[in-house]
Amino acid sequence: MQAFTRNYEDNSTEAGYQFTFYCDHCHDGVKSTFIESSTYKKGRGLQTLTEGASVLGGLLGGALGQLGSVSERAGSVLQERFEERSPAWQKEHEQAFDAAQNEAQPHFQRCNGCNSYVCAACFNEDEGLCIGCAPRQEVYVAKAKADAMKRNIDAAGQSATVWQGEIESKTTVCPVCGKPAGSGKFCNNCGASMELRTCPNCGAKNSLTVHFCNNCGANLMQQPAAPSGTCPACGTTNPPGTRFCGNCGGPLA
Repeated sequence: MQAFTRNYEDNSTEAGYQFTFYCDHCHDGVKSTFIESSTYKKGRGLQTLTEGASVLGGLLGGALGQLGSVSERAGSVLQERFEERSPAWQKEHEQAFDAAQNEAQPHFQRCNGCNSYVCAACFNEDEGLCIGCAPRQEVYVAKAKADAMKRNIDAAGQSATVWQGEIESKTTVCPVCGKPAGSGKFCNNCGASMELRTCPNCGAKNSLTVHFCNNCGANLMQQPAAPSGTCPACGTTNPPGTRFCGNCGGPLA
């Protein structure tokens, strides 16, 4: 069979004929009207008479199980494809294919540029070409604007500042108990202060977990000993013998 387009599907069965023709650009399809096979109708009529006589004979003989086998055979007929069909079926098939093409072809246009068959939505009538070869101007302009807008948004997003703050101010692990400290000024578990450590050399603020100043490199673990009862974190003077600062809760030296 010779089709006006190679992009089609044969949906025919023993019971009848139907075809789907697809657009070469968007792949939307047009399905032809189903045509029932006259050879199938004749064959089913003879088969029904034969099966009826067989069932009647079985009933007269007491073999009621034949009813089940008849329904099983009837249910499998429409699942068969058209391999090894009769010459009469093949002739009907070709005639139905010609009729299906005549029905579907008005829904397609042939592109003079790439020779594709496309649906009306994919054909540029002004240029006589498919939209793959000659996109519609207004559609192409709208798409170009949308693409430019997305590029501008992406570029702005790359340079946008979406968070401001000091990275070192977010101490997540308590240096005293070693457990998650939370986001507050004191550890959620032991109450130790989570304030930044001040470098005695340059005054820069550092996380409690670092050993050297991130500004001048001074050793933060060798700070001069604080007076008895003076909190090394906030400078509050506490009574002698106090183990934790009454102001910030930090451990005292």
